[in-house]
Amino acid sequence: MRRNVTGGTETGHASGTHSHWYGYKVDISLYSCVSSYITNTFAYAGTRSDGAALHRLGAGNLHAKEGSHWDILYYNCGGC
Repeated sequence: MRRNVTGGTETGHASGTHSHWYGYKVDISLYSCVSSYITNTFAYAGTRSDGAALHRLGAGNLHAKEGSHWDILYYNCGGC
């Protein structure tokens, strides 16, 4: 599966405990195969306040489809 990381812990993102700055988030490029996998595999979880569609992985991690990328919030690593 091809994906490009477009954002990590750089400055300029929203602050807060579960943020890019603290290593809880990463952004990846929109590729049709990635988007299809996320939307068909993970449960739809509504929309975020900015209108981004949310999909939740069983471990609780959230994938938000923003305009040009997926914003992924890792609450946990799924058992690591």
